[in-house]
Amino acid sequence: MDHTETIETIEEEHQEHPIAIYLWVWLLLFVFSACSYAVDYFQFQGGLRWTLILLFMFLKAGAIIAIFMHMTWERLALSCAILLPPIALLVFVTLMALESNYTFFSRLTFLTAGG
Repeated sequence: MDHTETIETIEEEHQEHPIAIYLWVWLLLFVFSACSYAVDYFQFQGGLRWTLILLFMFLKAGAIIAIFMHMTWERLALSCAILLPPIALLVFVTLMALESNYTFFSRLTFLTAGG
């Protein structure tokens, strides 16, 4: 294998993505941010407000991870190595939140009944 074949092999492995993809994602992030600000502008309250804010936050984070961090074009093993730990943490935090509610209501029931 000579030097020119090595350079051609390296160039074949390197991918260049069209700039149009990045511009569309940038525009999409702008739209998601505008929607997120619109939630505050229209003064949504309660659960709807937080649901919409979190939805737009996760949509923006997903677009950034997929395109700007090149996760769309990565191998499955690398994607799993980066994405599975935060997902596992989210599951554990959810379980702890459920357990804390159970503990709180148990204490309310048994510790304030005699008082």
